[in-house]
Amino acid sequence: MADPKLKAALSGPGCITAPGVYDLVSAIAADKAGFPALYMSGFSVIASSLGLPDAGIATYRDMRDRVEQICTRTRTPLIADADTGYGGLLNVKATVEGYEKAGASAIQIEDQIFPKKCGHTPDRQVIPLPEMLRKIEVAVDTRASDDFLVIARTDARTKYGLDEAIARGRAFAQAGADVVFVESPQSVEELKRIGGEIDATLLVNVVHGGQTPVLPLEDYAAMGFSVAIYPVTGLLAAARAATSVYEGLKGNGILPQSVELMEFGDFNRLIGFEEVWEFDRRWA
Repeated sequence: MADPKLKAALSGPGCITAPGVYDLVSAIAADKAGFPALYMSGFSVIASSLGLPDAGIATYRDMRDRVEQICTRTRTPLIADADTGYGGLLNVKATVEGYEKAGASAIQIEDQIFPKKCGHTPDRQVIPLPEMLRKIEVAVDTRASDDFLVIARTDARTKYGLDEAIARGRAFAQAGADVVFVESPQSVEELKRIGGEIDATLLVNVVHGGQTPVLPLEDYAAMGFSVAIYPVTGLLAAARAATSVYEGLKGNGILPQSVELMEFGDFNRLIGFEEVWEFDRRWA
C-alpha cells in the first residue's frame, strides 16, 4: 500500500533525496540510513540481477517481483521505475495495479518507444505525445489510492530538443501526472528552464558521469525541483569496490588500501541476524 509520507514530502519545501537501490542489501542499507524515499532503478536492477544493459530486456514480472522484495524488507517509501509500462494501455493498467499491490508508493513511466534504452545513452526515440498522455490517464485512473503517485518521464530532450521536452512535460502535468521528469538536461541553464517553465512537481535524475550537471541539493531546490534521484550511485560504488577487491585477491591475496570493508558483524546486523539469534535464544 502506498505510503502517504512520500506525497507529503514532495509537497513540502526543498528538494528531497531518493538514492537508487537495486537489490536487498542496497535497499536495507539505504532504508536504515533514513532517507525520505528510495528509488528502484531499472538500470541497476537489470545490471545486478541479469548482468545486462538497460535495453528493454527486463520484463514486468522481473521488476514487479523486485518491488515486492524491496518493500517487504524496508519501511521507506519506494519510487519504482516501470520503463514504458511494458506495452500498451492494458499493460500500463496491469503494471500500475501490480506495483501498487507490491507496495510501491510511486511508479515512473516514460515515453520511449519499445525497446527502451537507458536515459543517458544516445539514439532514444519517443512515442507520439497523444499515446503517452493516454498512458498517463490510464495510470491515474487505475491506481487504488491517490497516495500512489504517477511520475511521467520524457526522453525527448536528447533527440528532439529541450523545447519539445518542456512541451511534453507541461502536457504530462495537464494529463494528471503527479510528478514530471524531464530526462537528461545537459546544463544548468536547461535545468533552470525546466524548473521555470513547467508548473508541476519536478524530478531531477542525478547520474554521476551522465549528461546532467551534478549539483548540491539546494541548487536543485532553488531551480524548482522537489526530488533528486541518484539511480546508479550505489551500484557504481559497489562495482568499483568489488572490482578492486577481486583484482587484489587475484594478484597477491591482499586487499588494496583504498578498499574499506564493512565489519562482518556489522553486516550480520544489517541484514537481520540479530533477530535470528534472538529467536534461537527463545525457541531453540
